[in-house]
Amino acid sequence: MTDAQHASNGWRLDWPTSSGSRVASARIKSLPGDFFVDEDLSMPDDSGGGGEHLCLRLEKVGDNTDYVARQLANICGCRHFDVGFCGLKDRHAVTRQWFSLYRPGQEDDDGAFIQAVEEHWPVLAQYRQARKLRRGDHQGNRFELVLKDVVGDTSAIDAALARLRDLGCPNYFGSQRFGHGGANLDRALTMDPTTLNRRSGRNVKKRGRGRSTSGSRDSKNVLYFSAARSWLFNEVLAHRVETGTWLEPLEGEPGACENQNLMVTGPLWGDGGTEAVSVQGEIERSVVAEHPQLAAVFSTTRMKPERRPLSLKPEGLEWHWDGNDQLRLSFRLAPGQYATTLLDDVFDIMDATTFIGENCANSVVQ
Repeated sequence: MTDAQHASNGWRLDWPTSSGSRVASARIKSLPGDFFVDEDLSMPDDSGGGGEHLCLRLEKVGDNTDYVARQLANICGCRHFDVGFCGLKDRHAVTRQWFSLYRPGQEDDDGAFIQAVEEHWPVLAQYRQARKLRRGDHQGNRFELVLKDVVGDTSAIDAALARLRDLGCPNYFGSQRFGHGGANLDRALTMDPTTLNRRSGRNVKKRGRGRSTSGSRDSKNVLYFSAARSWLFNEVLAHRVETGTWLEPLEGEPGACENQNLMVTGPLWGDGGTEAVSVQGEIERSVVAEHPQLAAVFSTTRMKPERRPLSLKPEGLEWHWDGNDQLRLSFRLAPGQYATTLLDDVFDIMDATTFIGENCANSVVQ
């Protein structure tokens, strides 16, 4: 593990792979077209029925999701909050993604509005519905990736990819979630969790239309809180990988009594820690107890503990070689899963965008 993979304060930012080691190295995102993402959002059967929210499917290159959402709000004349989307998508990529805009009573003006949007991004499809798009509303994301400067034995790479196709890999949160060198985790230790903006919106003083004195601060605190939660999940998963139990249910898996085919999961920490009990609960609490400062972030919140699958299994994984050093892959992932996590299980990945001074925090796909 390199110095860059460890922050000076000791945060682990690189976790064990399914096989114990990576078999090759490769470069990604040499060009935006090397990383193509297509969001899968099934249009409702009554998509012609109308509603207050106009949904647009856009293709974007070089823009992150939040930037596009803010620009759409400016064009629409609505609040940033009134623009919905299903998940964050990569900036250094070609991505197709749905956005919703709150435009009640403006159906007759949709054509002119779409023309204004098309001055910035191609509009591939549209429909109206009754509610705003929210995180996780999509069915998944389809990826078409090109890896360049691949160095490694091709037969070993083929075998590793076949294992990924058949068994999957550990479902880690991508390291970009934690900020450069774990900076988001450092900030999580110093934030006041009680300042997290509640959904009720109480005690928020507004300045002008759609703005609040605490909105920016709350948004950042949510980011840091999420980073802390994700890092603890990764640590528990790493322990399960190291002990060879990440694909096996343990005694105490939540819901195991009701469902014998239950997916093996790990904790998204919250008030009370974890829902797991017995052997699994003891393991999860023991791992988190090794990081008391981070665990303390959750002691004053009312965030309910949740669960996340320990394994990531791509759908329809296919690959073919363009010569000996270029590899094309296509696959589909469920919401909240990371293409970079899948690649990291096989390759030491070098992100070409880091060489032009860009922040890799945009390398998130949900």
